[in-house]
Amino acid sequence: MTSKQIIFTILFLLAALRLTAGHVLIDGTLDQSDIYPGTVHTFQVYVPDQYDGKRPAGLYVGLDGVLCNAPQVMDSLIASRKMPCVIGVFLQPGIIKSGDGTVLRYNRSYEFDSTTGEFARFLDTELLPAVERMTTQRGKAIRLSRRPEDRMIFGLSSGGIAAFNAAWHRPDLFGKVFTGVGTFVAMRGGNELQALVRKTEPLPLRVFIQDGTNDVWNPLFGHWYEGNQLLASAVRFAGCDVECDWSDGGHNVTRASQIFPQVMEWMWRDWPAATSTGKTQNDFLQELLGPEDKGWERMGNGIEHKPVTSIIYPDLTNIAMIPDAPGNTVWQYILKDGQPVHGEPFYWLHNDDASHALDLQSLALDGRGNLWVATSMGLQICDQNGRVRAILRMPPGCGRVHEITIRAGEVWIHSAEGDWRRHLNVTAPELGTRPESQGQG
Repeated sequence: MTSKQIIFTILFLLAALRLTAGHVLIDGTLDQSDIYPGTVHTFQVYVPDQYDGKRPAGLYVGLDGVLCNAPQVMDSLIASRKMPCVIGVFLQPGIIKSGDGTVLRYNRSYEFDSTTGEFARFLDTELLPAVERMTTQRGKAIRLSRRPEDRMIFGLSSGGIAAFNAAWHRPDLFGKVFTGVGTFVAMRGGNELQALVRKTEPLPLRVFIQDGTNDVWNPLFGHWYEGNQLLASAVRFAGCDVECDWSDGGHNVTRASQIFPQVMEWMWRDWPAATSTGKTQNDFLQELLGPEDKGWERMGNGIEHKPVTSIIYPDLTNIAMIPDAPGNTVWQYILKDGQPVHGEPFYWLHNDDASHALDLQSLALDGRGNLWVATSMGLQICDQNGRVRAILRMPPGCGRVHEITIRAGEVWIHSAEGDWRRHLNVTAPELGTRPESQGQG
């Protein structure tokens, strides 16, 4: 072999090594949780060779541990610059064991299938801080980017709905989500997600959904394939950047593993650009949000007030009241000679936590006769017939709302933690005037 051939071979091998750069996996255990008391969570942290510890890396969270040959796929994509340098966290669901090692509780369904924001809170306040307290074998501190466009979460089956919920509840935490054969069925309320997604204001999320026609893990809970199609339709309706893969596969990891490299390229295709917020097809939300909306802006520090728990129509014909007993409805009464009669649990509200009654906080009416209800899962807006047509997210840290003020083109919410304003296409109620009827529609 000539000297030129030797040099060429060395250069070729060096290039090949760069394209197949490796990684290390660091084992971790989280055995102190306030959110899931008594549980032990094990996890592995993936650190690619390209991570220098000098600047924050992106984040990939994989549920149920390592699936889809993720470390090797990410090695290849990072090396070829088809995705950024990311720290991977492969999490196992929590378990509780006795002293002799007997498993007393498997926490997977509770953690993953629940539709509340608790799992996202666990990731944000317990797991990821634990990861950032770790160092690599070479002493490099683990530093994670806070930009949602730098963060992705993936899960399969119950992990699939957990991944979607984490991003949907906390789009500030994850901007990208891949769900495979997700459990969007009647197990812990997953079948109701598509309704909530359709009514909630648009979010800057990139979502990939995978399932197959032969996916019916247990017909007792519903049809997985149908549930995934319904969610995909809702996510697209809500304005998210969404892509789907439908095959004839079953309830397994096979298809997700086959398409995983392509999904990852699709997810990171325009990085580091932020994911734009799309346009919802919800006509009520379209009209409400309008061109002036820029989200909530804090206007003051706030003081404690007695909550507004009843509101009278401006023509004094009806009254809406939050009942004393816990529940998910607001009652409406007809006013006859100033007295409430013919009461019904008229306004039916959404609740993403079936284990607790919805926290009903405060009421207001707008100029169209729509009832605004501050609740523990957002600002829910009901039409004159008592149906929720839109859900607005509360600003972070606002706490319990004691008053909603609706002015021409503005909505204010007031709490002990602060006052917030949002420019929306609304009108204030006019005293002595009954809003135009919306009919029975």
